[in-house]
Amino acid sequence: MAAALVVAGCGNRGGKKQNEAGSEVMTKAEALADSLKQEKLKHNTMERIAAMPAEPVFDIETSLGTIKVRLYADTPKHRENFAKLAFDGYFDGLLFHRVISDFMIQGGDPLTRNIENQPKFGTGGPGYQIPAEIVAGHHHKKGALAAARKGDMANPMKESSGSQFYIVQSETGCRHLDGEYTIFGETIDGFAVIDKIAAVQTDGRGLPLEPVKIISVKYDEELNQ
Repeated sequence: MAAALVVAGCGNRGGKKQNEAGSEVMTKAEALADSLKQEKLKHNTMERIAAMPAEPVFDIETSLGTIKVRLYADTPKHRENFAKLAFDGYFDGLLFHRVISDFMIQGGDPLTRNIENQPKFGTGGPGYQIPAEIVAGHHHKKGALAAARKGDMANPMKESSGSQFYIVQSETGCRHLDGEYTIFGETIDGFAVIDKIAAVQTDGRGLPLEPVKIISVKYDEELNQ
C-alpha cells in the first residue's frame, strides 16, 4: 500500500510538471507569435511610408470634428515620425490636453489615455526626441502643425517631442514662436474645428473641462492618390 501511494504520488507530480511545461511552451509560442506580428506591422508601416507622396495628407479626427493636415517634405524626420505613429494607431484615444484660445491646441501625449495621469499631462511621449528641423520659410500661421518640445534650458538643441504636437489657432498669438519650434505641416481643411476646440472651457492649466479626444489620425486615401 505504501509503495502504491508513493508511486501514485510521483505520477501526479509528474503530470503537474508536464502541464506546467506545456503551459510554458504555449507562453513562449505566444510571445514569438506576438513578436512576428509586431515585425510584420513594422514592415507594413515602413512600406506605407515609402509609398506616401512627398507631402501626404492625414485626417485628425477629433470628438469635435476633423482637421486635415498636409505634412511638409522639407521636414522629413518629423514627416515620417508623424506618419509612423498615425499608421500604428499611436494617437488614437489621446486628448488635447493643453488648449489656449487665441494661441494653440496641443495633443499627442500618451499619458492622456488615463485620467489618473492628469498631474503628468504634457510630460509623456514615445521615449525619444526628434532632431530639430526648423525651416526659415515655415511660419506659425493659422493651422500650422508644429512639434512641442522641452524648454531651452533642458533642450538647447530644440529637439522635438517624439509625439506631442500643436496646431496654431492664432497667428498673432504664436508669431513669437517662429524659429524656435519645428513646423512640419499645415491645415488644409478644418479651421472651424480648430476654433471650436480652442473655444472650449478649460482649467488653469489649459486642460479642457470636457475632454476633447483624438479619435484617430488616418491617412487620407482620396487626397493622397
